[in-house]
Parts: sequence; C-alpha cells; structure tokens
Amino acid sequence: MDTTAPKIGLRSLPKRQIILTMAGVLLAMFMSSLDQTIVDTAMPRIIVDLNGFAHYTWVITVYIITSAITIPIIGKLTDIYGRKRFYIAGIAIFTGASVLSGLSHSMLQLIIFRGLQGVGAGSMVANAFTVIADIFPPAERGKYQGIISAVFGMSAIIGPSLGGFITDRLSWHWIFFVNLPIGIVNIILFLFFFPNFRTDPGHRHSVDYQGMIALSVGVASLLLALSWGGGEYPWISFPVLGLLLVFGVMLAAFLFIESRSREPLIPLSLFRNHIVAISETAVFLTAFGMYGAITFVPLFFQGVLSATATASGGYLTPMILGQVSGSFLSGQLLSRAGGHYRLQGVVGLGLMGAGIFLLSRMGIGTSYGVAVVNIVITGFGLGITMPLYTIAVQNAVPYNLLGIATSTVPFIRSIGASVGLAIFGSTMTSRFASGFNSLLSPELRAVLPASQIDSLSHNPQVLVSAESQAQLKQFLTQASPQGSQLFVQLQDALKRALSSALHEVFIISLVAAGVSLAIHLLIKEIPLRKEHSTAPPTVE
Repeated sequence: MDTTAPKIGLRSLPKRQIILTMAGVLLAMFMSSLDQTIVDTAMPRIIVDLNGFAHYTWVITVYIITSAITIPIIGKLTDIYGRKRFYIAGIAIFTGASVLSGLSHSMLQLIIFRGLQGVGAGSMVANAFTVIADIFPPAERGKYQGIISAVFGMSAIIGPSLGGFITDRLSWHWIFFVNLPIGIVNIILFLFFFPNFRTDPGHRHSVDYQGMIALSVGVASLLLALSWGGGEYPWISFPVLGLLLVFGVMLAAFLFIESRSREPLIPLSLFRNHIVAISETAVFLTAFGMYGAITFVPLFFQGVLSATATASGGYLTPMILGQVSGSFLSGQLLSRAGGHYRLQGVVGLGLMGAGIFLLSRMGIGTSYGVAVVNIVITGFGLGITMPLYTIAVQNAVPYNLLGIATSTVPFIRSIGASVGLAIFGSTMTSRFASGFNSLLSPELRAVLPASQIDSLSHNPQVLVSAESQAQLKQFLTQASPQGSQLFVQLQDALKRALSSALHEVFIISLVAAGVSLAIHLLIKEIPLRKEHSTAPPTVE
C-alpha cells in the first residue's frame, strides 16, 4: 500500500451522527426494496381497477429500466459533487412519485410515476453502499454492508404479507401512500445528520453528457428487448431485433465516447483493474444464475408439487432467511476475520452451486421438505456472496472513483438478472411446449381440440388455477366416458413437462454458477485497508 498517499479523514464523525446516518441509509433501502415486493402483491387488484391487463408488465419493466439507468449516472455525479444532495433528491423523488402513483387514475399515469420511482430508487441504491465506504474503511465495511443486504431479504419476507394486508383492508392506493411518512422522516435525518463529503472539492469537473445519453438509450433498449422478447413479440421480430441493434450501436458509441472523454461517466480504465474486472464478471454470472433459482422455484412448488400460491410464498421464506443469515454472517466475517473475500466467495458460490444442483434433481416425486432444504442451501450460499464483491471493488480503487466503482456492482447485477430471466423464460417456454406435446397421449389428442392443446402447451395455467382445472375437468367429463381418467393423465403430462422444463432452467443456472466460481478463483485477494486513501492498494 502507498503509505504516502493522502488520507481522507472520514472517520472523524461523532458516534451519534454515524448511528443516525446509518439509520437513514437502512431506512431508505428498506423503503425502496419493500416497495417492489408490496407492489407485486397488489398488481392483480391494480390492473382490475385501472383496466390495465394489457400493460401489466410495463409497471414493473419501467421501474427496472429507469432504476438501472440511474445507478451508474448518479454514482458518477456523487463522485463529482458529493453524495448528500443526490441521496436527498433520490428519496424526495421516490417519495413524491409514490404519492403520485397512489393517486393514479389510469395505467398510463401509474407507468409514468413508477418510472419516476425507479429514478429515485436508483439514486438510493447508487448511494447506499458508497456512503458506508465514505464513513468506514474497507476493513470495517463488511459488517455494515452485510446488514444492508439483510435488509433486502427482510423486505422480501415482509412485503408480500404487508401488501396483501394493505390492499385487502384499505386499498391498493395505500401501498404507495405508506412511503410518504417514511420518506419525510428519512429526508429530515439526511438534512441534519448526513455528512456532505466531497472527493475533490477544489477540482473543476466536467459532466459526460454524451456518455449519459448513450448509456441511457443503450440500457433502455437492451432491457426493453429482453422484456418483450418471447412474450410481447417473438425473439425474431422487428421490434426486438431493432432494439438489440440500437443497443449494439449505443454500446459502440458509449465505448468510443468514454475512451475520449476528459472525465468519462464510467472510466474504461476501471475494468483494466484485475480485481474490478473479475468481481464484475462474477457479479454478472451470479445474478444470471441466481434469478433462475429464485424466480422459478415458486412455479415448481405451484405447478409441479401442487402447492397453493400462499403456501408457495411460505416455502420461499426459508430461502430468504437463508440468504439474510448468509449475508449477515459473510459481512461479519469479512470485517472480523481478516477480509478473506476470496475464500468466502469459494464457499458461497460452492454452496449456491450445490443448492442449484439439488434443485435441478427435483421432480414430481420430490417432497416439500427436500425442496425446502434445497432452496435454503441455495439462499445461504447466495447470501454469502452478496457483500463480497462490493467490498473487493471498493478496496481496489482510489477514493475519487469510489461512487462510480461501487454503483457498477448493482448496475451489472441488474443487467445479469435481466439477461438471465430472458434466457430462462425462453428456455422454459420452448422446453415445456415440446415436452408436453411429446407426453400427450393419443386418447387426449382425440378429445382435446388442437387450439386447446396449443393453448395448454404455451400456458400451463391449469396447474396453478383451480378454476381452470374445474373447467377442463368438466369439458373432459362431457367429451368422454373416461373423462376423469383423461384429466388425471393430462395433469400428469403437464407436471412432467413443466418439471422437465424447469430442470433445463436449473441446469443453465448451475452452469452460470459454476463459471462464476471458476472465474472467482482468479481473483487476487489483497488486505482490506484500515484507513481511507486517495490511492488504490498495490496488487502484487
């Protein structure tokens, strides 16, 4: 380490100010992460009230796009102008957009205001982990970043139940209004207690507007293409291919702009740092793999094991608790056991891979107990990895790049998750259709109309909808004397096809986890710094 580099005296804050600042950070992260799970629960009621079934996915998609775009931009701007104003602005935008979302009278209004919420959420995410780095040196950050990661997990546990309770007892509007008092308290905390540190207050900076535009258009095009592909439009269609082409052009333009900018939005030299490059690649692959497990596990419980939606959510709770405990334990070990992020990454990714492997082995004969054990192992391994890469990246860069370097981690995680979900969704759809058609008996083909067979092969809602099951059973009973037996055969074919399709999804997820582990083994572990410095540590 360069001991001659100037130190940044960020630890001279009074203990009371540190506690209140951390309380504000945790409260902001809890508010933004809780909002996502609450809204997911209330969406069926919202689309009924606003007649918005056709635009159902837009409410979620626009939030993801705007938050993903905002994260790296705000990360860079905080390096230039300081964190405080952008953090407060993010909380204010999120809170105001929440109120406007609750007052919406049409799906268009709700979509616009959810987009604004995404901007506020992106600003809060970009700042949360950076603020910890402002206050604490790398050697102490793990225990606090582990707590923030645990906050995400707790919101996932509380959110669905709270969202259902508010929607049933009050109305869906109140799932947005509850953010108002939390946001006001948060803004007060930040106004009076949040430190306003600047990385280089005496330097005259320039803002890379061209880079911002290229990045924004490129990311929006990519995420929109991944969201539409295989759903709204076929993958081989003009809208999807056109958006992917725009993304390719914008990516090339962004790289060109950044290579020539005096003060680039995302310095390309950042990725020439070995630790940063390995960490970001591992983050992408881990996000890619983990969403295959997390997103499709409820479908396995409901579609293959015939659990109700409520029970399925309950079975996911152990996985989230495993993730929370793994993240908390990992953060504590990083700070208290010498910062061995390379070893902890091997353990975390190994457990995550083992859990996904066990998930891939599940079928229609799997018991609930075995399935729960498998998802707990997956969640615990995932939790261990959560704080690692942020700390590794922060420890490897100078302080003047702290904001943008930190924000690239959640940004890359969002991109990896989106790419993973698109590939997994396409894989599941195609594998299910081919598997179902191969398992369908001649007796069922003789009774079911071709249009209904095609509908079932692309949407197995009969496995998760009691109403659809009753209608189909009634149809088969009326169409054939063996109607009840045919219905059992049909359910068995659907379950086996879905189980086989999910097996393919988990296998791809397992490959991603395995590649992530292999890449992680290349990372160089350097001691976590015990003080702030404007120079990065030396990598041997």
